[in-house]
Amino acid sequence: RIPGIGGEVFSRAGGTAVSMPGGEIFTSLQTGVIDAAEWVAPYNDLAFGFHNVAKYYYFPGWHEPGAMLEFTVNKEAWQSLPDDLQAIVEGAARAINQDMLDEYTARNNAALIQLREKGVDIKSFPADVEEALRRFTDEVIAENVANDAMFAKVFASFDTFRKNVVEYHRISEHAYFELRDANQ
Repeated sequence: RIPGIGGEVFSRAGGTAVSMPGGEIFTSLQTGVIDAAEWVAPYNDLAFGFHNVAKYYYFPGWHEPGAMLEFTVNKEAWQSLPDDLQAIVEGAARAINQDMLDEYTARNNAALIQLREKGVDIKSFPADVEEALRRFTDEVIAENVANDAMFAKVFASFDTFRKNVVEYHRISEHAYFELRDANQ
């Protein structure tokens, strides 16, 4: 079970991508309808009981940079709101997204430990698999950019931002965690 662009990449890599509601994943894994599933993160995977039907947990999540909430409002309805209410809604949406990120940061590691304790084997994808997924991802992205002007605009913005922040994160948070782990 992997929808969207990740599903396109997975298909190109030789898999059969299936899109299904989250509530059907457990039973589909249990009955063999699907062999694997992409879901949210360890915290959600544990809550859904996936460890009872899937004993391998692969990382990294090559298909998405991370979790975020989406809030969609009809444009005309949004524009009909006075500025103060728009500001309140924007602030609330920003706050709940940050709360979700904070909660996941706090709970995902504990859930990962519990998954290990329940017999789940946590493994990284082999380097050749990661490279193939990267190559197929680049192909799928390039095709979408060429065929969809809005996709191209959004991807250009995302990719520029990613490139502009990656170096800083390598020498800040990432380097800090690596240093702290090396000393323990």
